[in-house]
Amino acid sequence: MQNSVPHTQWFNKNHIRSVVSAGFACSLLASFLGTILPAQAEEQKIPVRVVVVTTFELGQDTGDTPGEFQNWVEKLPLNQEISAPATDHGVMRYNPNLQVLGIVAGEGPEHMASAMTGLVLDPRFDLRKAYFILAGIGGINPNFGSAGSAVWARYAVNGGLAHMIDAREMPKNWQDELVPIQGAASNIHPLPALHSQWGDMVYTLNPNLVTWAYQLTRSLPLTDTPALQANRRRYKRYPQAQISPHVMVGDTLASETFWVGKRMNAWAERWVKYWTENQGTFATTAEEEIGMLQALSLQARAGRVDMNRILVLRAGSNFDMPPPGQTAANLLKAETEESGFSGFLPALDAAYQAGSVVVKEIATHWNHYENTIPSH
Repeated sequence: MQNSVPHTQWFNKNHIRSVVSAGFACSLLASFLGTILPAQAEEQKIPVRVVVVTTFELGQDTGDTPGEFQNWVEKLPLNQEISAPATDHGVMRYNPNLQVLGIVAGEGPEHMASAMTGLVLDPRFDLRKAYFILAGIGGINPNFGSAGSAVWARYAVNGGLAHMIDAREMPKNWQDELVPIQGAASNIHPLPALHSQWGDMVYTLNPNLVTWAYQLTRSLPLTDTPALQANRRRYKRYPQAQISPHVMVGDTLASETFWVGKRMNAWAERWVKYWTENQGTFATTAEEEIGMLQALSLQARAGRVDMNRILVLRAGSNFDMPPPGQTAANLLKAETEESGFSGFLPALDAAYQAGSVVVKEIATHWNHYENTIPSH
């Protein structure tokens, strides 16, 4: 339907031809091009209330082993395809009744940034009032929660931009080998600029919107499985890891490097607290948040999106560090070569369960949320 030529457009073109042949086209042509055609182009834009952003899919969008996108396609559902040649996935999905658009942006900050920029600049859409929800999976800090849990982020912290000295050469008084990009010591005070020529370190999500989303979903029963329960029992010294999956509020550390281990987890906890001035709590690992938020913040400057309408939801597919008695290397091998992530499927379910409640609430009450951003 989007590629067809409406009858009115055909009529306008032929009418212009006839006027030209009559010799008095100038004023009428200017009128058509200056008023009717832009108004018509505006009417033809695909309306979008919510953009659901995922990062990967496995195989097909339906009927096989799912990635982050498949639950949305099958269950929301997103039953119409829209071409997306500027993404690796090739298509977006759309629900015309809810006016919800779903996209597979690709894994890593580069894919995410380019996909978001391409989407916002796509002339088929007007996203000035659209809400964006990144609904994905990631590692979870066992000091914070359990695999299978879903976590709404208040802060997205850049874990990929730093100065680094090999740990074997670092000063003895350093806690780890990574220091802020704008300095040469572990803790620089006052805190360096979060957004500068050095790069962007932290994005703060709209706190009222985050709290509203959490309150809306906090009581949801999330999937628990024998595999999750058995894995939890291994983390005997971590009381938060023993709790069954539930919806939480925490903060995400986005880094293109896939890291695991107790020492890296300690760095992540320190890094989040440092860059948020002790306001944030490291909960989940991720890759794409900074790419998404950098791209959208630049488009927001041009008035194409609203940064107050963005949510980030990560569900824990695995713990980011091993249980007592296991090495980090053995955990990495088990997750990548052997058993995979113990919470992979439950995390996919959790991201959809929590995310879809918020998406449906906004989409079905658009007469209110179009001009009024939710608040707790």
